Amino acid sequence: MARLPYLHMKPCLSPFTWQESSVCNRADLQRMSSVVSASHLQLTAFVLGTVGWILCTISMGMVEWRVWYVDNTTIISSGVAWVGIWKVCFISYLHVSPGYREQFCHKFSGYESFVPHEIYAAQGLLLIAMFVGLLGLAATIFALRNVYMGITHKTLITPFFLVGGFFYIFAGLCVLIPVSWNFYSVTHNRSIAFPPSYYMPSSPVAQEAGAAIPVGIVAVILLLLSGTFSLSYRFSGATNANMKS
Repeated sequence: MARLPYLHMKPCLSPFTWQESSVCNRADLQRMSSVVSASHLQLTAFVLGTVGWILCTISMGMVEWRVWYVDNTTIISSGVAWVGIWKVCFISYLHVSPGYREQFCHKFSGYESFVPHEIYAAQGLLLIAMFVGLLGLAATIFALRNVYMGITHKTLITPFFLVGGFFYIFAGLCVLIPVSWNFYSVTHNRSIAFPPSYYMPSSPVAQEAGAAIPVGIVAVILLLLSGTFSLSYRFSGATNANMKS
């Protein structure tokens, strides 16, 4: 008769003695505890990345990227107009009853030659940042799920933390470029040649950075920190060494 192949059983898989089962359980618990304790910084990275991604989305939707102060208040009654990356808005009392006000907004439609390059760059880069940041969150969630469910395989944890960190940093850079570029234009009082249909002057008396820019700066800081924390992850192999010894 042909001899059956010899199967080597690991001690922790043996059902015959409670001592071996106890050793297996202790080793698994030590290994899980080690992996979890090594992931606290990555949990912080997930929280920071989530807040940063939310602030990136808020900044993209805000109209207060540039605050223009104008001297002609015939149509722009408040003397203040807001220039965003998707539209221009201002308050007017021209077509409403006294004591009431109405906000007029004019959206940028497609590619218009008068729109500065930094505004179009902000539109594209912030959309990319929102999508890439979402991928980073998904990768981090998957890695943390494996950690806290006791799945201690390195290949199911480390690569996803590293990929998530790369996505966070890339998203942060995508936010940094338009925020810095638009802030530079504001500080140099750059003009925009609006067509007559926008009821906007070509240049303001003065302008300042709106609330969207500091919101974007905070988003950049949080995303870069989150990416740095995620990339710093090192899978703990201390328990493997203890088990072998």
